[in-house]
Amino acid sequence: MTEISILGAGGLTGKELLSLLSHQSTHQVVHITSDKLAGKTLSEVFPEIPFPKNLTFRKHEDPLPRGSLVVLAVPNEVSIEAAPKFLNAGHKVIDLSGVYRLHNREIFEKAYKLEHTRFSYVDKAVFGIPEMFREKLLGADFVSNPGCFSTSVILPVFLLNELRKNLKPRIVADSKSGVSGAGGRTEDSGFSYTGVYENFRAYKVTTHQHEPEIREYVFLKSDLPEPEVIFVPHLLPVYRGILSTIVLEFESEPASDPMEMLLSSSQNEPFVRIRKTPEEIELKKIQNTNFLDISLRRKGNTLVVVSALDNLVKGAAGQALQNINLMTGNPETTGLLP
Repeated sequence: MTEISILGAGGLTGKELLSLLSHQSTHQVVHITSDKLAGKTLSEVFPEIPFPKNLTFRKHEDPLPRGSLVVLAVPNEVSIEAAPKFLNAGHKVIDLSGVYRLHNREIFEKAYKLEHTRFSYVDKAVFGIPEMFREKLLGADFVSNPGCFSTSVILPVFLLNELRKNLKPRIVADSKSGVSGAGGRTEDSGFSYTGVYENFRAYKVTTHQHEPEIREYVFLKSDLPEPEVIFVPHLLPVYRGILSTIVLEFESEPASDPMEMLLSSSQNEPFVRIRKTPEEIELKKIQNTNFLDISLRRKGNTLVVVSALDNLVKGAAGQALQNINLMTGNPETTGLLP
């Protein structure tokens, strides 16, 4: 049985991971932290999570159980120092922040407005989209979990496989997110329910920190250069879920049918579902699941891909559990399917 420590277990993603782990017996949560909740038991804070109810929140700096796998669900500035410390102490680490995803330091510091003091560790991390990097994730010691928006764009394009060779190096992605995926933990009233009720707006237009992540990984494992990415996130008046519309253009007539390619490349992926039409992609079909739903429609040399995922599950905690399963040699679907 894998013992797991979760730093930042009181946040939205930490809570989601606790909930997922409470419904399986392969992994055991042995240590949880939250500076704000330190001293309180799990049952006091999250009575809806069935177990381990008597586990007590500790401070971030409290010592970890020896040998436990460490999940970092903490702010970027905390992960920068914490990940190397735990790796050097012999722990496997999965980081849910954005600090070990990008391989260009200048781009990272501009996007995150944060000096990266441990940048040499970026090359030690495996980017945690299992459908792309499954072989590297098997037994990995350090995994950088992807962003929620990024997963909703990168993975559908990756699954188009050989068709990517015929694409123009430009991607337009229009993504809508519930408040839990767009800053729901901040004190900014614009991300609160009073800010989204009867409202809809774009935010961080062309400046979102997931844009360079999409740019770096979306054409990876192809011969194409990094594309120009126009990424515009929007804030929906719902709690969870992301729906992305991705516009791609072919240089010339594609050799294969895009839908057939999508069906073929995803047939062995347990968490990818292909819908017949883009109109069938809905948030209610993916909420509280680890599925990524995808469909597409071609018009001439333009391809419109629509995807949806739950930002707290496939976009964060669920994908983290996929990665934990691979890191520890367990079936990838453990704790993630009914």
